[in-house]
Amino acid sequence: MATAGDAARRRDAGSSSGRARLDRDTIIAAGLELAAGSGTASISVRELGTHLGADPTAIYRHFRSKEHLMQALLDELTARSLAEVTADPADWKERLRQLAAATLAQYVIYPAVGAEAIVLTTHGPGELDAIEFMLQAFAEAGLSGDDLVRHYALLATHVLSSAAGIARGRGERDPENGAGPWFEGPILADPRKYPLITEYNTQLTDLEDVALFTLGVEAVIQSAERAAAARPGGGG
Repeated sequence: MATAGDAARRRDAGSSSGRARLDRDTIIAAGLELAAGSGTASISVRELGTHLGADPTAIYRHFRSKEHLMQALLDELTARSLAEVTADPADWKERLRQLAAATLAQYVIYPAVGAEAIVLTTHGPGELDAIEFMLQAFAEAGLSGDDLVRHYALLATHVLSSAAGIARGRGERDPENGAGPWFEGPILADPRKYPLITEYNTQLTDLEDVALFTLGVEAVIQSAERAAAARPGGGG
């Protein structure tokens, strides 16, 4: 499998001869380089062409549209996230936790790509591997049928949407790996009309996005445990 370093070397070799040599791996590596830029909320094909030292139209020889390009970039992040999972296959809970954490980390590093997970389905090998991975984990938990599929969907929806939202927030500011506030500053509300907001204002403004992301992952895992235990022959 080609690496980002391999793609960069091919790009440099092409540039030295006065013409950038483009292929899918080179374009994906360059796209991720742009997406990792400080405060980068989005990337354009024109910017990517400039970064590659090539006419932007050359990119469309390998990707039929900007959406197709973003799907390939997002699929690469999914594959990288899966590669970070090291837990034993029997430890389904830790495997799901590791995948969720790795996905969030990748989206935060590349916010311009991670934010696209809200609206894009890649249909690529990374996505298919991730779906199979999660289905296998919930099967290992003791689920099958509708219970298995629903818990996969719950986890996938939470991880993708929450991680993408956190990535978007990082992309609009200077990207960072630390937690961010759920609310920006105190909530200003009339205590006569919003007594509960007033009562819990401090707790609400103390909420952090990464902690809530982790809490959601744990909630799905706990739900899977309860569903497995409730099945005929289940434990507990």
